[in-house]
Amino acid sequence: MAGLLMIVVTGLVAMFAARTVLQIRLEERVTAALGQEVSEFSRYLLTGSEPGSATPIPSLRAAFDDYLARNVPSSEEAFVAFVDGEVYRSSLWRFPLDRLPAEIVERFGSGDPEALPPDGPEGGFATELGAGHYRALPVQHGPSRGTFVVMILPTTEYEEIGELQGYVATTVLVVLLLAAGIAWALVRRLLGPVELLTETAEQISQSDLNRRIDVRGTGEAAEMARTFNAMLDRIESVFRAEREFVRDASHELRVPLTVCMGNLDVLAISLAADPDEPANDQAATIKLVTDELGRMARIVDDLRLLADAGQGDFLQPELIDLAVLRDDLLAKVRVLAPRRWVAEGGPSGALHADRHRLTEAVMSLADNAVRHTAPDDTIAVGISTGAGGEVRLWVRDTGTGVPPADQARIFDRFRRGTTAYRTYRGSGLGLSIVRAIAEAHGGRVELVSGPAGGSTFTVVLPGR
Repeated sequence: MAGLLMIVVTGLVAMFAARTVLQIRLEERVTAALGQEVSEFSRYLLTGSEPGSATPIPSLRAAFDDYLARNVPSSEEAFVAFVDGEVYRSSLWRFPLDRLPAEIVERFGSGDPEALPPDGPEGGFATELGAGHYRALPVQHGPSRGTFVVMILPTTEYEEIGELQGYVATTVLVVLLLAAGIAWALVRRLLGPVELLTETAEQISQSDLNRRIDVRGTGEAAEMARTFNAMLDRIESVFRAEREFVRDASHELRVPLTVCMGNLDVLAISLAADPDEPANDQAATIKLVTDELGRMARIVDDLRLLADAGQGDFLQPELIDLAVLRDDLLAKVRVLAPRRWVAEGGPSGALHADRHRLTEAVMSLADNAVRHTAPDDTIAVGISTGAGGEVRLWVRDTGTGVPPADQARIFDRFRRGTTAYRTYRGSGLGLSIVRAIAEAHGGRVELVSGPAGGSTFTVVLPGR
């Protein structure tokens, strides 16, 4: 819109400037032509005699007759001779008008041939064909007094100026239409993806995130559409993950709730049927319910920890001596179960990290290793530093290992190995917590497990 307005303003300025320049040049030419004719008549009078003869000019009327007979007006030019306040003779045959303008007759036919109009010896007059220009020369010969008037009415130049204005206006209109068409095409090209984006956004609901914008070509609009599609991919991925999380969480919590409610119902029925039911049966039921409620509490705590992992205050970093950290970790994991606990690596230096979160991650890995090993298996806890100050904390065991089909998904929430369900009870959140702690430190978790058994889980942290 601003560009089209600029074109219109530029066109108007160009029209005004062209008209002004042409009018100024026309006035200069008219003034020069008027001055030339008056100068020629003035020189004729100064000779004081007829050309080619020594006979003096007998009268003012004879001077006008002789001069007008031998001088032809230029195109759109006229000569008028006033003698004693009356029109004596005129030459109008090349003038655009077939009669004298009333305004000229009124000005110079006042009866006083020496009187000039208020605007001096030159000026203008109005006609139905446009504005005319004149220049007057008062003369006297003997007792007679008169005025020689030269008039120019440049109608042809006026027409040419008008035609030129029409050409400029047409050019501006054509340019304006072309600019409007190009602008419309560009706007459609630019706003087409935006409209499609808006339409797609309106059609997307919380349960339908499958629609995407059909991207064509290149440019900023296409890049915006690609970015929008990528954003929808991320949103759909997050939505799908959250929906799976809610489903898995409800499933994991429903099992202990069902166990608790079923046993409490059995206990209530038993007490109603036999108030003297043995206390050991009641205690067994209460113990089972308490155990399931404890498992539910652990699941809720783990879920809260995962939710807090994205918060800014999740970590409380401090400067940690790596050698001391490894020894502390080994001392804590030994109490989990009787295994061949081994310390590996020769750590040196310090790490700026959250001691408690790293301890929690290693303890979770060690507990997972205990569940997949026998008493005579080896579990090693190690720390080392690598290139660029990278720190690696690992837990290695010689247990059953992780099948290749499970390695890609065991770090997801509520995901456990295919054989874990037959081995021990769990929520499937331990490794998810380990990964969340590593990523909160800007690191990652790596798993190496061969077909012959044994696994190594490594928390890799960037050096700081």
